[in-house]
Amino acid sequence: MLLLTHGAGSNRNAPLLVAIAKELDGIEVVRYDLPFRQQRPSGPPRPADATRDREGLREQMQQLRARANGPVYLGGVSYGGRQASMLAAEEPDVADGLLLLSYPLHPPGKPAQLRTAHLLNLRIPVLFVHGSRDPFGSLEEMSGALPLIPARTHLEPVQGAGHDLKGAAKIAAQAFREFFK
Repeated sequence: MLLLTHGAGSNRNAPLLVAIAKELDGIEVVRYDLPFRQQRPSGPPRPADATRDREGLREQMQQLRARANGPVYLGGVSYGGRQASMLAAEEPDVADGLLLLSYPLHPPGKPAQLRTAHLLNLRIPVLFVHGSRDPFGSLEEMSGALPLIPARTHLEPVQGAGHDLKGAAKIAAQAFREFFK
């Protein structure tokens, strides 16, 4: 079972999430709108939304765990993945593993503003799927961040893809199946 959430400018019906859910045939995928998106149909999250968004993820994961017969994974695109990873760093038992799509390692053009402090507290396996043209972090920068995580990690590069990972659903699904088998 996999709970997947969206990035800052999207919702649970983002084409990438829909496509990954379709590619992961045989695995129950729940696409989830973060609380900020439930409250507002458009616009990015505000800094004050982050805590509530993580609480929403926590509640959804508790519900999935209550009905799951096996492992439950948590994942998200960009902002959603960052909130998922922050929640997992705070509560290691919240998920059996993380799928982070286009993790926003730093704001575009600001490589010194790394968003990595919480990675040191991740204790579950983490799969990153990242485009080679992502302005939120190069593949080299992502590779450099993985050793911060004291758990099993893998970076699945998507050559030519930007932050939207357009056309990468099959690659992401295959990497998920292989990494979490």
